[in-house]
Amino acid sequence: MLNAIKSLMAPAATKTTAGKLAEQFGLELRGNPNTVVSGVAPIADARAGQLAFYSTEQNSTAFKILPIDVLRNTRASVILVQPEHASDAPAGATLLITPSPRGNIVKILGEIYKTPVKHGISRRATIASGVFFRNRRSVYVAQNAIIESGAVIEPDVQIHSGAYIGRNVTIGRGTIVHHNAHIENATIGADCIIHTGAVIGKDGFGYTRQDGHNVFIPHVGRVVIGNRVSVGANTCIDRGAMADTTIGDGTKIDNLCQIAHNVTIGQECFLAGGVGLAGGVVIGDRALLGGHVGIANGVHIGHDAEVGAQSGVFRDVPDGARHLGYPSEQAFSFMRKQAWLNKQINKKD
Repeated sequence: MLNAIKSLMAPAATKTTAGKLAEQFGLELRGNPNTVVSGVAPIADARAGQLAFYSTEQNSTAFKILPIDVLRNTRASVILVQPEHASDAPAGATLLITPSPRGNIVKILGEIYKTPVKHGISRRATIASGVFFRNRRSVYVAQNAIIESGAVIEPDVQIHSGAYIGRNVTIGRGTIVHHNAHIENATIGADCIIHTGAVIGKDGFGYTRQDGHNVFIPHVGRVVIGNRVSVGANTCIDRGAMADTTIGDGTKIDNLCQIAHNVTIGQECFLAGGVGLAGGVVIGDRALLGGHVGIANGVHIGHDAEVGAQSGVFRDVPDGARHLGYPSEQAFSFMRKQAWLNKQINKKD
């Protein structure tokens, strides 16, 4: 009974065959091209009819290489595998051979579990006069969504229920705005994902001290988001005070992050959950920020730099550097200090 319930709750997969996947993604096929693929599963848990992958690629320290016995004992019908491990696959399994199983499993997952594209504008959506649809028939707008005058909606956009699109906002081609997201004073690029509850383009936390009182600084800038950017659930991205807050192409921002006014984030960055960037922070391309990293006003993080989880950054981080701790410092120095402290503690014990 439990397995039946789990199967009902599992995401629906589109059935395909090993041969079709090999042709579509340019993979070498060994075995029966008509082997049916009805889903994807981890290699240790896969059952007949499912596809799994085994890889020794070490693209990141987050990827763990499983023992070869996991491959030898899998029950998967189709296995995505590197050439050097093809001989370790179980007899009778159909193999899809590629130098990069990790890279290709991402493509296959996107194909098998593709979300059906919706079209049409609900009569219960509120759309002001003066909204410009470049191709109205290709757009999906759900009930209770609100789009204000002057907004520009490019083709293939999806706007889900409860979302708010403010005046003069532009939403780029293929972008998905999920339930209850709030966007104003912003330009969003193509193929972005704005997750539930995200707030983009509200005023920043900008105040000045005058005559002993905190006085708000009016914000007149925007948020400019590039293409293929993902903004996590309940993340807030503030508009700029006078200049714009900008986020580069391909950057991924996790849930519950705070991006303050006039922040500049480069291309292909990763910001894990709970990251907080104060006003005027500049993040270079391909930077990695761990969970709950906090960065002070005006700090620059270099290209390809990494900042470990829960670090507090008060000084610039050079290109390619790895920083840890509070206040953050070069990772090697931080680890040496931690080792010395642990040694002193152990001596007292």
